[in-house]
Amino acid sequence: MPSTSSLAQLTAPPFIGTLLQGERNTIADVPGVTVGHSTLDDGGIQTGVTVIRPHQGDPFRDKVPAAAVVLNGFGKSVGLVQLAELGVLETPIALTNTFSVGTVATAQIRQCAAANPETGRSLPTVNPLVFECNDGFLNDIQRLAVSEADYLRAHDGAAADFAQGSVGAGRGMSSFQLKGGIGSASRRVSARGGGLHTVGTLVLANYGRQPQLLLAGHAIGDRLAQLQAVRGVPASTEPEKGSIIIVVATDAPLDARQLGRLALRAGAGLARTGSVYGHGSGDIVLAFSTAYTVPGSVERPMPAVAMLHDGLLDGLFQAAADSTEQAIIHALWQATAVTGRDGNHRASLRDLLPALSLSS
Repeated sequence: MPSTSSLAQLTAPPFIGTLLQGERNTIADVPGVTVGHSTLDDGGIQTGVTVIRPHQGDPFRDKVPAAAVVLNGFGKSVGLVQLAELGVLETPIALTNTFSVGTVATAQIRQCAAANPETGRSLPTVNPLVFECNDGFLNDIQRLAVSEADYLRAHDGAAADFAQGSVGAGRGMSSFQLKGGIGSASRRVSARGGGLHTVGTLVLANYGRQPQLLLAGHAIGDRLAQLQAVRGVPASTEPEKGSIIIVVATDAPLDARQLGRLALRAGAGLARTGSVYGHGSGDIVLAFSTAYTVPGSVERPMPAVAMLHDGLLDGLFQAAADSTEQAIIHALWQATAVTGRDGNHRASLRDLLPALSLSS
């Protein structure tokens, strides 16, 4: 961890924790997971869609074990009720802005019906899964600019290598009165009997009050507020109104109950950055495993999987906390400054850091 006095000279984001990172240091280090974006960047329209695919097949036919934890429920997501009941994903995971949840959910339903024509007829209905944050400061959210085609573009473009920062659903997002957005990281944990398990995290960061910002354990929020005030950006006295969506993937064999426990530990990483899960913040964590799939058809046999013992979860818990904190730092670090609706502007952390006086 860098000293306080050296943070302003960083040329790369500080590394969190002691665990090894994956090859890419993203959620795509979990085998089979890919991410795609569709970004809308046109004056007052600063928004988009990000899609996380848990595997390359059809999740309606081959469902993925999952669980969600709501740290603070000021959100308008779709699909959480059935997810809590059944413990599986049956669509890709979509992220977008608050007013585009319905459009993206419709796109997921149409996509499933096209691949499975009896969806909602002889087959069960599909449970779309869409998470959101409010990007209305930078994006003219009332224009409902996101289309079904944007979802499909993000889905079809999903790959193991993907951009972070002011892209996709993160285009219009703000964190700590700075530019927020998409961030990702991964950590590896020794598995019993040898080998490694991977935990990868992706965040849609749109939360935080600037005075509370911690970067790798250092309180820099007040200094940033002072710097921005000199540049004509007054410190906000408003309460927390943002949100964060955290998606945690692992290749460890966990059931839905254990994935709920894993998801909860992401909150530790979130808290380390200065979040208190404020009243107006929608803070939701989804965790899923790629170790096995659950067949959508009753005619197909259920998998016989030996789950990891609960007593062996501590390493994964640490990986979830560390990769979440790291992913948030990456979102702030990779985000570029954006000017959007009515000239509203968010500066990037990386642009401001060199100007900070961080001496003790």
